Amino acid sequence: MAASVIRSRAWSGLVEGDPVVVNTPKESRQQWVFVAHGRNESSGEEWVEVRGGRPGEGRGRSFRPELIYPLGAKRGSRLTGQSLYDAPQLPLSARRRSR
Repeated sequence: MAASVIRSRAWSGLVEGDPVVVNTPKESRQQWVFVAHGRNESSGEEWVEVRGGRPGEGRGRSFRPELIYPLGAKRGSRLTGQSLYDAPQLPLSARRRSR
């Protein structure tokens, strides 16, 4: 039986192109944007696809969801708050409607 993989261009309040921070020693110093969220329905495995790296790069990578933070979580060289996996944000369109 083939594994069913679901890939979405929106996840936890992010849409494709939104800037994010990846919480690993090397990647947290680089610039990344959200591309997609993936989930293997058979195994339950999840990942977040991002693009970026050092300035001028456009490498594609994938990371565990708990390593992905909103850009606003970065304070100097530290991350504050919770990951988007633990604390999803409202999508931008929902934020506009709630004001």
